[in-house]
Amino acid sequence: MNELTQASHQALQLLASGDGVLWSIIGVSFSVSLRAIAIATPLALLGAFALAYLRFPGRRTLVTAVNTLMAVPAVVVGLTVYLLLSRSGPLGALHLLFTQWAMIIGQVLLCLPLLIAMAHAALQSGDQRAWETALTLGANRWRAMCTVMYEVRFGLLAAVIAAFGRIIAEVGCSMMVGGNILYHTRNIPTAIALETSKGEFAQGIALGIVLLAFALALNFGLGYAQGSGEVSR
Repeated sequence: MNELTQASHQALQLLASGDGVLWSIIGVSFSVSLRAIAIATPLALLGAFALAYLRFPGRRTLVTAVNTLMAVPAVVVGLTVYLLLSRSGPLGALHLLFTQWAMIIGQVLLCLPLLIAMAHAALQSGDQRAWETALTLGANRWRAMCTVMYEVRFGLLAAVIAAFGRIIAEVGCSMMVGGNILYHTRNIPTAIALETSKGEFAQGIALGIVLLAFALALNFGLGYAQGSGEVSR
């Protein structure tokens, strides 16, 4: 217990002191994951909308495939990206392995199925007549789609938060394709795994505190937005 208390105290000191290594790890983690979610979100929203409102052959099969892909472990995604980007792989000429872009590709692939599935569920929970009504009133397809998404915006925001939470906390994919290189590809989860394996708990606790604080901030923000939306109605 004393060891845990001491490690926690050291973790708080590291955060307060502005430790360069610690904040470099935090910066890499948020930089990579924010770029990944920024790339994945528009793709996922378009895909979810197509699955919810368009009728085409194989739609049900695609929905099943998306739901299945949500269960794929991060290490399997990491292995797939590693094989694609390795020197002998089809994308080896791009020299992206052990770079932040390799981590971004892995995280996009990780969060896309979750984003599409949750956004699809949110869109289906809304009024299915909104799409036809918007088109009937003269809105073009793009504006009608934005209207439908606005109606279920809190469900879509929850999907984005859940997807971001998954990728910023995953360790398997980032470790395999990023290489855990300090100041370059070492992010919060890989740093926690490394420091814990060495018996150095202070930095791991400090990074864990950052993740927890960010998760709390996101969920409080979502709750506040939902409350404000209900009041405005």
